[in-house]
Amino acid sequence: MAQTVICVKWGTRYPATYVNCLWAMIRRNTKRDTRLVCFTDDPVGVHPDVITQPIPEVRLPPEKATQTWRKLTFWQEGVEYLSGDLLFLDLDVVITGSIDAFFDFKPEATFCVIENWTQVGQKIGNTSVFRFRVGAHTYIYDQVQADPEGVVRRYANEQTYISRIVTSMEYWPAEWCVSFKHSLMPIWPLNFFQTAKLPSETKVVCFTGHPDPDEARDGIWPAPWYKRIYKHVRPTPWIAENWRED
Repeated sequence: MAQTVICVKWGTRYPATYVNCLWAMIRRNTKRDTRLVCFTDDPVGVHPDVITQPIPEVRLPPEKATQTWRKLTFWQEGVEYLSGDLLFLDLDVVITGSIDAFFDFKPEATFCVIENWTQVGQKIGNTSVFRFRVGAHTYIYDQVQADPEGVVRRYANEQTYISRIVTSMEYWPAEWCVSFKHSLMPIWPLNFFQTAKLPSETKVVCFTGHPDPDEARDGIWPAPWYKRIYKHVRPTPWIAENWRED
């Protein structure tokens, strides 16, 4: 049976190029039969080999419906292509190593996730990259459906909510998933003179906020003028080598 990776694309922040780059990176970084299922509200332009599906419903307060809370929909049962152990990848990641290890890691675990780089030791997972077993933690979805206003009021974001109520959570080895901003960027003012380096053990580089992968590739960090005194990134060639559609 094929390994299944899923992603979600809604709104206009990330165009189809991001899905196609993700699919190309998956193909280059696996030795196994692997499929990508993209849940999206707009499949136009997505590579024909990527399976596209409508985003499953999740009841949320209107102001949260276009935020990462929407990812909670994947914790429910009964959705086509959601079965077994699945690997979720955010669209704004760069895959630089084999993803097969994510499927092999602690096979008994029902939820594996990044330990959030900015909250180490606080038992908070970062859901840019996680593996979960469909049906093992449906209460995550059920609780937010029962009281969406209350849940979003109590928790800062979707990954904090999951981390606080999930009954079992395993972290990936820290070197597998790194943050471009928090792990790789040289500190100020060295970021004006040095390029972010890619560690050899890294499998996935995550981009939170700006810069996005294509921005960091080109040395662009969108920011108000008064923040550009410290928000600066040099063009990063290893992103171009990995983040591409072919």
